[in-house]
Parts: sequence; C-alpha cells; structure tokens
Amino acid sequence: MASRIEIYSPEGLRLDGRRWNEVRHFRCGINTHPVSSDGSSIIEQGNTKVICNVIGPAEPTLRSRVLLDRVSISVKLVVAPFSTIERRKRPQSDSRIQEMCSSIQHVFEDAVIAHLFPRSQIDVNLYIVAQDGGVLQACINATTLALIDAGVPMYDYICACTAGMLDREVLLDLNRIEESAMPFLTMATIGGTRKAALLQLEMKVQFDRLESMMAAAMSGCHHVRDLMDNEVRKHGKSRLERGSL
Repeated sequence: MASRIEIYSPEGLRLDGRRWNEVRHFRCGINTHPVSSDGSSIIEQGNTKVICNVIGPAEPTLRSRVLLDRVSISVKLVVAPFSTIERRKRPQSDSRIQEMCSSIQHVFEDAVIAHLFPRSQIDVNLYIVAQDGGVLQACINATTLALIDAGVPMYDYICACTAGMLDREVLLDLNRIEESAMPFLTMATIGGTRKAALLQLEMKVQFDRLESMMAAAMSGCHHVRDLMDNEVRKHGKSRLERGSL
C-alpha cells in the first residue's frame, strides 16, 4: 500500500498533480458503434476506459424476461484480460462482476421511463478495456450516454463519481492506487440535482466523515454531467447539420 506522502503531498498535490477536488482527464464519445448497436458510447476517465453498446428496446428473446407493464433491462459486463497489469481473465460468474451488473441494472431500471416500452427488453453490454480506478462510475456514465444515443427516454442524466477519505482529507475521483490506500464511495446522482441514484461505500469509514465524502462526490457528479451534456449537444448539433446538407 502506498504511503500517505506518496498519495497526497504536503503541498496539496496528488500523484498525478491534481488538487483534492479535481477530477481526472475526462473524455467521452457517443454513437461510436452505429452499425452493431442501437446506441453506443465510450468513456475515458483518467486511464480507465469503458465501451458500452445498447440493443433495444426490442422484443424479448426469452418469455421469462417479458414484463407486462414495463421494459426489462439486462446488463452484461466483459473485462478484457489486458485491462490490468495482472492480465487475468475474469469469468461472467465472478462475484465482483455480478455485483456491478446488479448495481447498474437497478440504477437504470429507475432512471428509464420504463412504462413506455411494455413487453420489451434493453440489453446493455459493457466492455472494460482499461482499469485504473473508478470502473463502476465509468460504466454508469457510459451506459447513460449509450441509452441516450439509442433514444431511450430517461428522467435525467445518471452521472457517477468517486470520493475517498485519506486521514481527514477528502480526495475526488480516485485512481487505482488511491482506491487501494483509503476507504471510498461511488455516488451517482440524477442530473444536476442532489438526489442520489446510487451510493456504494467501499470499506468502513467514520460516520462524521461520510457527509464530506458525499458532498465531494456529488460535486464531481455534477461536473461530469456538464461534460457529458456538452458532448450530447455537440453530437446532436452535428447530426442536424448533416441532415440539413
């Protein structure tokens, strides 16, 4: 485990030169795989990279998945063996993968206006290409953009970010080394509001420090929401310009 001095210097700088309240380099794209899916996206947060493809809404392939009054959402997550330095292949039955799929599914079952598509299904396929911390938040952000690209109506953006506690210092948007050195949480908010769609805490943390971690993560979510919204508007404007030619 890295020492505190390595994680956070006396000058208030982290390993990658960021201040405590700065997110990593963020890049996103929408409609990245238009041929193979109804909606697609790519998210890069620091060195973490996730690709998302969405199929649907479409007729369910299995009768057991038919819901009479709403759409059913299925989440599949594939971790590339080369995504970490260990180069270890993780099967679909891996407990960590199953937990992440379940969290993402529950978040978007509430975010999607599901009653508009009864007796249908939406398949969300996530591919983790590179891992350097904040994998769950990147998956949630990528899913949001892919659903928007697929034309699936949602109540608002679902945007996620992490925050950790090092002694009494809050750090925003952790990388892999920082996640291994401190307790942290992943929060997803509904758009620019203070409503939480997900709050997942990794390891124990004192209750009086939880509020400051949540406040930092929420501000990170709102910042990510603005970046994602800019990309969606940019993509929509380019589509309109191509359509007018």
